Amino acid sequence: MKLSILALLPALVASVTGRPSETVEKRATPKVYLAGDSTMAKGGGGSGTGTEGWGVYLPYSLNIPVVNDAIGGRSARSFTNEGRFQSIIDAVQPGDFVIIEFGHNDGGSLSTTDNGRTDCGGDGTETCISPTTGETVYTFVFYVVQAGKAIQAKGGNVIVSSQTPDNPWEGGSFTYTPSRFVGYAKTAAKAIGAAYVDHGQYVANEFQALGLTKVTSFYPNDHTHTSPDGANVVAAAFVKSVLCANDVLAPHVKNSTASVPGSCI
Repeated sequence: MKLSILALLPALVASVTGRPSETVEKRATPKVYLAGDSTMAKGGGGSGTGTEGWGVYLPYSLNIPVVNDAIGGRSARSFTNEGRFQSIIDAVQPGDFVIIEFGHNDGGSLSTTDNGRTDCGGDGTETCISPTTGETVYTFVFYVVQAGKAIQAKGGNVIVSSQTPDNPWEGGSFTYTPSRFVGYAKTAAKAIGAAYVDHGQYVANEFQALGLTKVTSFYPNDHTHTSPDGANVVAAAFVKSVLCANDVLAPHVKNSTASVPGSCI
């Protein structure tokens, strides 16, 4: 039977923090922490060189510091299992912000092998058993909710962001179909009352407006990892999504950039 993830939140928080919330003094100036994969991380990722993550350009649009803890090749599951969410939770002080964006490495199958990144399918408390290690594997939503509630318990503000699209012009014509992890991100945000921004759709809209030639130039090595110019556009699209959603980070935007045209969605 599928259980409500909301009913399990106290246990989830305890399992992440390992201890009750502590009273921590609010910073004079809040910080923004980034939790994500190579599409957000410094240096980008993928084969070859010449890529950059969009998180590198976010500081230019904000009036508060940004700590980019994104790292290539990670999923919501592996970011949890490696203690990377815990490191952010430990660092967060009241009033800080944490942007969570995963999806590119969360897919795959657990039927015969396990790469350590694949989540269990579903949008609630479903579990799978790793055929390789015997580990109990949880869903994307579970991992994000688990981390998000622990961050909120410290007084932090959580923003769940949908994953960026692969090159939607790759086949020569524009096609964007959100992955299931876009929906899962929205589900996770709703479960904990966190802000949600549809970063993927805003990037897709901008890429459609820019056209085949320009967007193709953003992908020097593969269809996922962007060049510095592409990452800058992706960052601008995130800022636009924040402003359009009027979420908790919006008051800290100092440069909304005119490079992302069009209306809010």
